Amino acid sequence: MVGEVKVTCDPAEVGLDGERLRRIDAHFSAYVDDGRLPGWLVLVSRRGEIAHLSTYGARDVASGAPVETGTLFRMYSMTKPVTSVAAMMLYEEGLITLKDPVADYIPAFGDVRVYESGPASAPVTRPVEEPVRIWHLLTHTAGLMYGWQRFGVVDELYRAAGLTQGIPDDDLAGFADRVAGLPLLFEPGTAWNYSVATDILGRVIEVVAGMPLDRFLAECVFGPLGMSDTGFTVEQGRADRLATLYTAGLGRRAVRAAGGDAVLRPTRAPSGGAGLVSTAGDYHRFAQMLLRGGELDGVRLLGPRTLAYMTRNHLPGGADMQEYGRVPFGEAVDGEGFGLGFAVVQDAAKVKGIASEGEFHWGGAASTLFWVDPAEEITVLFLTQVTGFGVRTIRTRLRQLVQQAIVS
Repeated sequence: MVGEVKVTCDPAEVGLDGERLRRIDAHFSAYVDDGRLPGWLVLVSRRGEIAHLSTYGARDVASGAPVETGTLFRMYSMTKPVTSVAAMMLYEEGLITLKDPVADYIPAFGDVRVYESGPASAPVTRPVEEPVRIWHLLTHTAGLMYGWQRFGVVDELYRAAGLTQGIPDDDLAGFADRVAGLPLLFEPGTAWNYSVATDILGRVIEVVAGMPLDRFLAECVFGPLGMSDTGFTVEQGRADRLATLYTAGLGRRAVRAAGGDAVLRPTRAPSGGAGLVSTAGDYHRFAQMLLRGGELDGVRLLGPRTLAYMTRNHLPGGADMQEYGRVPFGEAVDGEGFGLGFAVVQDAAKVKGIASEGEFHWGGAASTLFWVDPAEEITVLFLTQVTGFGVRTIRTRLRQLVQQAIVS
């Protein structure tokens, strides 16, 4: 099958117990059997070799088409690490610095204000004391929001501006200006809140690189890494490989979701925060590049010092996401900080699960996830297509099932 990937070693060759790895399949097959997930794919790699690769269930329940190794999945927020890497490639060229005000590239950000009080119909705001900077976008400390968060007045203003979900059908320039016209939730750099920040970063990339974001990623990331199945649009010739999108339903049974066909149509505003579609094989190559310090198969996207800097905690005072977060968010975990595009395990004892300090990861809205564990030389992928299920639930179980299979 086009885009397929395969096991490249016996697990024992890389210090993993094959029988213990099969506990992963036994555990997650129950999620399909009881209807919580339609199907899934799991990939575990160590020391550059794929030691475990399994699929279960359907990519489309109605037709019974199975999940296959070449199935296309909407990555949603697993797009964010890719966009963050792209931004740091420009950093390495000396084209941006992390302290640059975003207004240097998007002038509308020169007039942003901070929400203080009042209803959405008459919000009281004040000028920022600190400009929104590039590092604020990379760390989600810019004071931006998502309209779906439903926490208070600021996200209500996002919804009123038509920013409930994703990027409206305009270009990234127009989207960035619309966001800049809304008040910030807090002074930049003073709290953590998951947001459209990486979409704004995508617009910065466009301005600095002098080309659309989708073209920059295709030419500078996907092409060099051999990620031929990754992009913002699924053409007609590949549509039969695209998994159907579902959402968590009543009684835990997933039901078909609306909006899943959006990726079949070209977009004028590629979402650097949530827009990519990819395969296990392609995203595995991206994860391997990260594990190897920015290089894969002789192609170097980033220097190892840059990658190490991105994957340390950048929240002030060494705080974790729970301590520094402003809005409740399921991916904000005790013991995990946030770097430049990734969550980072900094205190495994606080995580309350076996993990390596320095492991970095992120997930997507359709319950996809990945992590890179440099200490154990492991990368892991879990791919499915169910929104509203909860990435944290899957990651917690999958992490312990992978960790218990490491025997040397």
